[in-house]
Amino acid sequence: MRLLIYGGSFNPPHRGHVDALRTAAEHIRPDRILVIPAGIPPHKILAEGSPAAEDRLRLCRLAFSEIPGAEVSDLELRREGKSYTVDTLRELRRTMPEADLFFLVGTDMLLYMEQWHQFREIFDLCTLAALPRNEGELDVLRDAVDHLLRTYGEEVLLIPKAPLPMDSTTLRADLPCRRGRERLPESVYAEIVRLRLYGAQPDLDWLRERTVPYLKPTRVPHVRGCEQEAARLAALWGEREDLAAEAGILHDITKKLSGEEQLRMCEKYGIMTDTFEREMPSLLHARTGACLARELFGIGEEVFDAIAWHNTGRPGMSKLEKILWLADFTEPTRAFPGVDRIRELVSRNLDLALTEALEMTLEHVRRSGGTLHPRTEQTLFWLRSEDKET
Repeated sequence: MRLLIYGGSFNPPHRGHVDALRTAAEHIRPDRILVIPAGIPPHKILAEGSPAAEDRLRLCRLAFSEIPGAEVSDLELRREGKSYTVDTLRELRRTMPEADLFFLVGTDMLLYMEQWHQFREIFDLCTLAALPRNEGELDVLRDAVDHLLRTYGEEVLLIPKAPLPMDSTTLRADLPCRRGRERLPESVYAEIVRLRLYGAQPDLDWLRERTVPYLKPTRVPHVRGCEQEAARLAALWGEREDLAAEAGILHDITKKLSGEEQLRMCEKYGIMTDTFEREMPSLLHARTGACLARELFGIGEEVFDAIAWHNTGRPGMSKLEKILWLADFTEPTRAFPGVDRIRELVSRNLDLALTEALEMTLEHVRRSGGTLHPRTEQTLFWLRSEDKET
């Protein structure tokens, strides 16, 4: 049996890793492939803020699921202390004494092979398979292979094809800046965003694509308009445009659900409802939407609160909450008497715009014979009190 082994910190596992393994598998034609994330790599310190071992293991399982037959093992993650390759190979040799072991390395690893722990034994336990990490490294790799052969009489299988060039350090730096999506397998990126690993902030184009299935087609123009207006207002009033846009994209993510479905979601997320909300469950879409957005996309508290209160408001609203509420009220597809007045106000006085918009809402509900949610009336009272104090 031919066993191809691929080890590394995989922090995170990116398309370059997947492409490297696919390239090696096409060259070696193994019967079995084993990916082994390192616990504590002996040759480097895991970057600050790196995910826990179980998270890296899960990301690897998602990433390498693209390669048929690839298995991801927690062998080194279970081992205490540093993850020496020779110890892993010894264990594999004990459990599979008849297997032909091929251990995949890149240019950087092969160049420092002589510094590895008990590196001579590694050659006894397996065949090293080396491939360039980047374009232009093939000659460097050939020199390293020749050096090992001349110096130690050890042969290395050279795979003369460069994988996708990738740099985990740069990728980790890009993820908090809403970049790097294209360098990760889709499932890995989604999981990183869901758990906000590496301080990741989602690419907004990706977030738009992911939320479309949750919206009725007729609601998409409103959501896009709300996003754009929220970002504009955030820039005007000194808030983060990207967080405002994120809240706008996600604010109606459960809007299309029926009242019964809204109530079931409240049970799922432990949302306490009042009599008013149980009688008008459509109001619940803001709070259930915030919970679903946190479950799927790992939103932070600022965005969570902005979404959760974007319909009723609440006393003590943050600036971002006010911005989303008003963006939802004034986005370009809205067309009702008085909206232009609020659009004009919102660029001059945020609190006054919100106060007048709530007063308009209260008057409309009363004329329609309805009742405003008590929380909205409390919000209006709070805004008027704030105005008197200032």
